[in-house]
Amino acid sequence: MTIGIIVVLFFSAFLGGISVFFVKRDNTNLLKLILSFSGAYLFSITVLHLIPEVYSVDTSEHIGIYVLIGFLFQLLLEQFSEGIEHGHIHKHNHQNNKFPTGVMISLCVHAFLEGVPLTKGPQKELLFGIAIHHIPAAFALGSLLIQTSLKNRTLIIALFIFALMSPLGFILSNTISNGGIGDIEQYFDKIMAIVIGIFLHISTTILFESSSADHHHFNRKKVIAVLLGIGASTLNFLFH
Repeated sequence: MTIGIIVVLFFSAFLGGISVFFVKRDNTNLLKLILSFSGAYLFSITVLHLIPEVYSVDTSEHIGIYVLIGFLFQLLLEQFSEGIEHGHIHKHNHQNNKFPTGVMISLCVHAFLEGVPLTKGPQKELLFGIAIHHIPAAFALGSLLIQTSLKNRTLIIALFIFALMSPLGFILSNTISNGGIGDIEQYFDKIMAIVIGIFLHISTTILFESSSADHHHFNRKKVIAVLLGIGASTLNFLFH
């Protein structure tokens, strides 16, 4: 299962990124629907699985502080990522067509932390949500990078590095949870709480953006996508 998680995490991000070479960037309706589905799915998984689990292990009233820290940390990351983890595709060029270092670093940190909760809890269900979420996020990153003067080889290397982040987060988390790194395991639940805060920020932002769309016909489709995401996670919860 460990190898399978690493493979799915890597290729969902990498293939989503390089698809920018084959899919028209102005045809993003399908990606927005995927994003809406993944946002609703991640939100439901977080509420139904991750929050109850972290509170059942750590009954301290202070665990909620770490959830807030994660929420605020993601807010900080978005000041540099420009909302690309929400699937935002920017059509403007960066100054002097330089490599968007801040965007890349913040997205890599975000992707790394996404791999952490896969060690415990509903692995298959959460893996599915993260993988689906990676597709529009990686596509948006690829769209941004392709606007610069980067050579295709450099762009692919950047997407490759981004795709490695979630698997690395999972590997480190797995090592910590198995007690492979000193006494860090005692802080694992706090790390999980921070990731929960990040998931709550990402998923709710996606859902709020979905509900504020201008085109009502397309908005109806997004409502259906959201309901399908919630329904899928609820079924997994009931029959897990």
